[in-house]
Formats: sequence, C-alpha cells, structure tokens
Amino acid sequence: MRPAPEPHLARHASAEAHAQHPLGFHVDPMRPEPFRVTEHHRDTADTFTLHLVPANGAGVFRFLPGQFTMLYLFGVGEVPISICGDPGDPQVLVHTTRAVGAVTRALQALQPGDVVGVRGPFGTSWPVDKAEGRDVVLVAGGIGLPPLRPALYHVLAHRERYGRVTLLYGSRTAEELLYPGELAAWSNGGDVEVRTTVDRATGTWAGPVGVVTPLVRDATFDPDNAIAMICGPEIMIRFAAKELLHRGMPAHDVHVSLERNMKCAVGLCGHCQFGPYLVCRDGPVFPYDQVMRLMDLREV
Repeated sequence: MRPAPEPHLARHASAEAHAQHPLGFHVDPMRPEPFRVTEHHRDTADTFTLHLVPANGAGVFRFLPGQFTMLYLFGVGEVPISICGDPGDPQVLVHTTRAVGAVTRALQALQPGDVVGVRGPFGTSWPVDKAEGRDVVLVAGGIGLPPLRPALYHVLAHRERYGRVTLLYGSRTAEELLYPGELAAWSNGGDVEVRTTVDRATGTWAGPVGVVTPLVRDATFDPDNAIAMICGPEIMIRFAAKELLHRGMPAHDVHVSLERNMKCAVGLCGHCQFGPYLVCRDGPVFPYDQVMRLMDLREV
C-alpha cells in the first residue's frame, strides 16, 4: 500500500477552491455540514431523488459536473453519491441514488425538513471544457445517468459551444428509465440526440432491446473530433469504451466514471484503490487510456 496522500477537495478546481468550502467558509473536509431536505421523490421502485439546501439557509454549493459528495445520516452511516443537479444552479444540491444498503435505505426514508450531513464536493470532473468545439457522446447504463446529467446540463446551457450532442442510455426495463420527462424534452427540443434501450421489453415498450453497445455502434458523431463520457456498470463501461475505440476515437478522448468502493473521499482509507490509483482522489472520472489496462484485469 502506498503512503496516504494529503486530503483535498475538487482536483480540477482552482487553488482557492481547494482551500475554500463551496458554502463560502474554510472547513475540515472530514466534517459533515448540515443540509435540509426540501424535496424527496421516488423515481422508480428502488431509486429516489433528494433535493438539499444548507440547513442554515445561507450560501450556495458549487461543484463541477462529475464530482460527488459524502452523505452522512446521523446514527446510520455515510455513503458517496454523485451530484446530479445543475451546476448552473448552486442553490440546490441534488442526488439520485438507488436504495441498496442500510444507509441508502435510510436516506430513502427521509422527508422534507429532515437533516443530512454533507461532505464535499470531491473528485475529478467531466471534461466539459475540453469538449468545446467538438461532438459530445454521453453513454449511460442504469444508475449511471445521474452522474452524467450535470455534464449534459452544462452543455445545453452553452449549446453554441458544442457540436452534435448524443445521449445513449440503457436500462433494465422501460419502467426503470430515469428522468423520462427530461429524456423526452431533450429529444424533442432537437439539441440532443437521445437513444434508449432496455434489457427486457415490458408494457408498451417498442424501442430497441439489448445492451447499450449497439447504440454506440450506430450513433452519429465524428470520432476524430469528439469527446465521450461513460458511466454505468463496469462491464458496460468496458464494452462501450471498446466500441468507441473501434469507431476510431482515441482512448484519451474517452472518459469514464468508476465510482467504485469509495469510503472516505479523501484518499486515507485505501478502500477504493484501483491499481496505482485511489478512485476518490484520482477519480472518479478518468481518461480511459489511464485505466483501460486495469479494467481488463480480473479481481483488480
């Protein structure tokens, strides 16, 4: 195990942002700040969204697309969750997650007015600046869409700076597609080419059935002038990235969010070590050329 690095915030932000909490004061990155739930709604049978604001009613929470926070529920525990709100609206902190363990099930039970602790933001971000002047390809699988949503919000807010924008999204069933209203609005607005697929056709679903890789194969973009961002199960990331490379995209223009095994968010515990990297410190967003060899190794 290599020596533990110094904890820090927001690797891709300015030096001032590293020292300054997004609410506007200096703070210990290990100390949760109280936030109050303002909205809570169920997205699917096991997925929910929380809207949070500072409990003292003051300040904003600035973050970069792709970063995450640690949500701490007093007396229960703490989990890392990607921010899925609009980076252009720092008044509200938004998280969508699936209830899969003790902490997320307890978070699912929160109601407006309840208080949760927040640490962050942490981690690297999607390369929205690097993507300016180029086509943008977003590939999401299941709960991998929320971490990509801030990048899409940013691109749409500055639509004139980008070329074609394509969202390729796969889910287990049509009932588990997240943000269906936004998917329809993005598609109908003409600013985004939205293509969706499901593993199993249920109800009235008449769209594609199968994994997301064929959507990558058929998507319209210039592989010589595009940036891709991928988030989802690691097996989906691996096959989608390989398909993008097969289409001619260089690996350094493909970016993936791994979000695996993060525990402390500041690179101290080593729980998220991935080869030479600590995901919470060096990621969760990586250029694919940095991690492609590791992703092909079993048990890493």
